[in-house]
Amino acid sequence: MKKFLTLLLFFSISAIYAQDPVTNQQIKEAQEREEQERIKENLDNQKIVDQQEIEDAKRKSDSTRITVTVMDSLYREDQFYIGLTYNLLQNRPKGLSQNSFSSGLHIGFLRDFPLNKTRNHAIAIGLGYSMNDFRQNLKITEIDGKFNYEIDNDFDKNKFALHYLDLPIEFRWRTSTIQSHRFWRIYTGFKLSYLFLNKSKFTGPEETFKYFGNDDFNKFQYGAYVSFGYNTWNFHAYYGLNSLLKSEAKLDGKSIDMNTLNIGLMFYIL
Repeated sequence: MKKFLTLLLFFSISAIYAQDPVTNQQIKEAQEREEQERIKENLDNQKIVDQQEIEDAKRKSDSTRITVTVMDSLYREDQFYIGLTYNLLQNRPKGLSQNSFSSGLHIGFLRDFPLNKTRNHAIAIGLGYSMNDFRQNLKITEIDGKFNYEIDNDFDKNKFALHYLDLPIEFRWRTSTIQSHRFWRIYTGFKLSYLFLNKSKFTGPEETFKYFGNDDFNKFQYGAYVSFGYNTWNFHAYYGLNSLLKSEAKLDGKSIDMNTLNIGLMFYIL
């Protein structure tokens, strides 16, 4: 019996030691597989991060290119204007003179159409409003439905004001760039104007005459102009090519064939 127990113990211990190499090998292989899977997972995660970084960089690059293109396609200049002028009557009849300050106000919109890639040559077409005030010694009165004109220097105030709807078209040269809004400009053009309102007022020592809608004023005016300057300050001059009054308007039996020269400052924005 004692021998039997000893043999049984011997075989049990031998079986245990015989299984250890297999068990250790399995554990080792499992650990290696786990390590490989962990390395593979880390590599996959790194690839995902790298791919995301590449895509983000590409999106930023595309966004930059798109922004530049959009800015360039919208690059236009000087689309709104406002001008202040001093108005001078030209070809005045003998005895007619101006007094005080004859002023003009000009505002409007001009659509800018660049003609080249650098966008510093352009044409512009627009719509505007102008009011021209003339202070002078031409007395206007109405007799039997007809207007009469005479020179009268005995007055407190005497003027006529003309309100126009303007249609300008101009050629533009400038030194502008997409980065800078401070540049030299030379704009030359032609303007057609429609007279939609006129009024005259004579205030003398003992009498006052005030009229609206005198048909002796020409409904259409046309003339040439130029504006040039740097940045904010621009000189402006307009010369009318036809008479302010129709040939029916006469002074001492002769037609009052006056036109206008307007000189002043022009300001552009946007």
